[in-house]
Amino acid sequence: MKFETKIFDEPHLEFGDKHHHPDPRLGLFEAGPLQIPLGDVVKIAVVGDSKTIEDAKDFFAAAATGFKGKGEKHPNLHPDFPGLGNQNPFRCKFEIPEGSTAAIPQSKIDKIRKEPYHQRAVESAVDEIVQQLQTLDEGSHRPDVAIIALPVSLIERVWNAKVDSKATVEKDDSGGSDAPDFRGMLKAKAMNLSFPIQIVWEDVFDETAKIPRKIKESRARKIQDQAGRTWNLLTTLYYKGTGRIPWRKMPHDGDFTACYIGVSFYREVGGQQLFTSAAQMFDERGRGFILKGKRAQTESRGRHPYMTKTDAHQLISDALAAYKKHHKNYPARVIVLKTSKFRDEEAEGILEALEEAGTELRDLVWVQESYSVKVLRDGNYPVMRGTFVDLGGKGLLYTNGSIPYYGTYPGMYDPRPLLLCPYTGSDSTIAQIAAEVLALTKINWNSTQINQKLPIPIRAARAVGEVLKYVSDEKVSSDYARYI
Repeated sequence: MKFETKIFDEPHLEFGDKHHHPDPRLGLFEAGPLQIPLGDVVKIAVVGDSKTIEDAKDFFAAAATGFKGKGEKHPNLHPDFPGLGNQNPFRCKFEIPEGSTAAIPQSKIDKIRKEPYHQRAVESAVDEIVQQLQTLDEGSHRPDVAIIALPVSLIERVWNAKVDSKATVEKDDSGGSDAPDFRGMLKAKAMNLSFPIQIVWEDVFDETAKIPRKIKESRARKIQDQAGRTWNLLTTLYYKGTGRIPWRKMPHDGDFTACYIGVSFYREVGGQQLFTSAAQMFDERGRGFILKGKRAQTESRGRHPYMTKTDAHQLISDALAAYKKHHKNYPARVIVLKTSKFRDEEAEGILEALEEAGTELRDLVWVQESYSVKVLRDGNYPVMRGTFVDLGGKGLLYTNGSIPYYGTYPGMYDPRPLLLCPYTGSDSTIAQIAAEVLALTKINWNSTQINQKLPIPIRAARAVGEVLKYVSDEKVSSDYARYI
């Protein structure tokens, strides 16, 4: 069999004044964010211990004047952070006003550390942090966004790397630990606050802080240079604190209005085989909208969760209604991405909902993350990011790999491709779908590097499922910023 191959160019992003660039950091530096903030200051609150609060204040004071990047060898990979003066990358300042900090008493931290049961320790830590956040919310110094500056001493007790970094249960097997997920529980308990939160480990503000190996999400976890940490943190705080979009996928002449929907499943707390569906809807401007679906079905022994035809129809109808409420019309094109295979009854429910909304162009795509086939490149170099192989209707796509713009491969291990499998009757070619998936990997406001593996609807599934499992139906927020 003969396979067609190509390497896509690095997708461009759109910033302020319709400026476009492939690099989020340089795009922000040259033109500012896509949506300029309404005010000139993002007010930040900090909850932590006395040290992490002081470290946060010192960090933001130093960020105002900028940081040098470690870019001698690869300047595009490790650029300087230019500071927060006039015409700074975010066109606003970031401040921690007086009265906007809340220190957890050391006695409370010691008590949590001594708690022998993991679940109780997690719940106690979450309750203490949320109590501090509620006090800030009810006070006269209400912030736009709050940082939870976790000290190492607390991280050691409440963070379980096996649970917290891989808590998404969209695996073939529904088995797994029911140990509480600190991040998901905290985000859920903070859902009703008037502002979003951002969890930050102590080593982000103080690079001398040592994170024990046993709680690192990866043994290879290394703290970024100070400039890189600042780019990433301030981008996230800008998005959460202003409600504005830093950048979006570059639009092209002739593009139809489009809606991207990621469908995911997660296991409910206390249930080994109880799955619920969720949809993450993103419009062409990058605005995220979260919807909780109904109880999902599973095959034998709890494997392979899926939606009934009726529930699939309802979930997609709700997503389209959310789009129409914001845009005053339905999209002309809808792309549904899922990390499990589309069953015929699921697809029928989705397609019927699209038909009722008058959506003429539709693509249903199964995105496989663990495909075993690899592409090799001449020489001792990883394949190029954007490498695509047409497998006769399916497509192999490398969203990680060597990046000419960086002059290197910014990864630790050999990159693995995604396998894209369109459902029968999809309108776009597999090459068109692959190019779009590659562009959607760059809609990530938690990172400003361009080596992200997953497209935003799938990546959102990871974050959303971890939080929704702890949220009751009446408290579900549709705001994506509350989940990342």
